[in-house]
Amino acid sequence: MKKILVTGSNGQLGSELKLLSENYSHFEWVFTDRTEITLDKLSVLENQLELIKPDIIINCAAYTAVDKAESEKELADVINHLAVSVLASWSAKNNAKLIHVSTDYVFNGTSSIALNENAPTDPINVYGETKLNGEKICLQQNPEAIIIRTSWVYSCFGNNFVKTMSRLMQERDSLNVVNDQIGSPTYAADLAKAIMVIITHSDWYPGIYNFSNEGEISWYEFALAIKEIGGYTCEVSGIPSSSYPTPAKRPAYSLLDKSKIKQIYHVDVPEYKESLKKMMSL
Repeated sequence: MKKILVTGSNGQLGSELKLLSENYSHFEWVFTDRTEITLDKLSVLENQLELIKPDIIINCAAYTAVDKAESEKELADVINHLAVSVLASWSAKNNAKLIHVSTDYVFNGTSSIALNENAPTDPINVYGETKLNGEKICLQQNPEAIIIRTSWVYSCFGNNFVKTMSRLMQERDSLNVVNDQIGSPTYAADLAKAIMVIITHSDWYPGIYNFSNEGEISWYEFALAIKEIGGYTCEVSGIPSSSYPTPAKRPAYSLLDKSKIKQIYHVDVPEYKESLKKMMSL
């Protein structure tokens, strides 16, 4: 029986994989959080991997506090970059498969067309920079690894845009949401399913893949969809990013092209509103 190690199992994607694992009982699952797999303590990490001895690693753990990363660069780099190096080199040495989750924030946001896996990377914040360094070291240490770039992740678990908007729309009469950052949301349950399609496929095709739901929207349009599905009466207005300054800059356009994952793994990529309805009805 193959053993799958999931890091960051209390996060959005890790929690969705935990739910989904019930349908895959022919695998032995090991779900770890930051107390069991310490990505910020590199000297301990290799020993922990030796104890677990996984056949497949799904690395969902990351430092994702985008604004905080600007002032905690060292910690973000250890978790998003240096720890990935340990996971990649261990998996290469032990013939284990590695799926590492990355982000659309590796791009600078100046594109006007959906970005494919070969589009030039050029992060504009510390979080994006550490994630890109993680990608590079991952493929360097283990060329057989698979990296999945995703964007705007939400689910029933953890803190995310959908849950925050739903709460605020019930508490307030009006809300302002940025309307000049374009991309597509990702329902973590859909990404978890896509990962399982890859793991259970008869062939393993290493490299970088994009995954997010279908659609090209701004955060403002995303908020309007949440308002409509939730039946909220809160007034939602679009504002430019310049009216809502944050410590970290965000890419203005980071829509991901999903052609590759659809062609190679025949992964189903649902339309964003369908997935949003699913999550909000749970």
